[in-house]
Amino acid sequence: MSKTLDKAALSQFTGSENWYRHGINRKVTFTDGAKYVADQAGAYWLLDEIAIIQPHDKAVAAEEFQVWTLKVRENHTATLTCEDGNGHAVFAKDIPFTDFPLPEFTLWFANNVIFLPSEY
Repeated sequence: MSKTLDKAALSQFTGSENWYRHGINRKVTFTDGAKYVADQAGAYWLLDEIAIIQPHDKAVAAEEFQVWTLKVRENHTATLTCEDGNGHAVFAKDIPFTDFPLPEFTLWFANNVIFLPSEY
């Protein structure tokens, strides 16, 4: 299966009709747009990274609004960072391998919901 994400398709997500409960951190939900990314890119692991860290990292948990950015390098390694919305990093993690189809991708997290910026 070829993993693809179409930026035009992603921009069509404005709001969400459904919220999906995360399987491990049951306090976290995610939107139609976030589910689309996870389905199309095989990236449920990305939702897991965001959801699972919430109760375990005080700096992350202290931020009511979080900007999560995945930056993928040509060698298929990546860095996942969490910022506070004002450009201040509060968390970073190296990803040793990913086949995520975009070189850079951002999700937002607020009120225990993971969502696309266009869904805000």
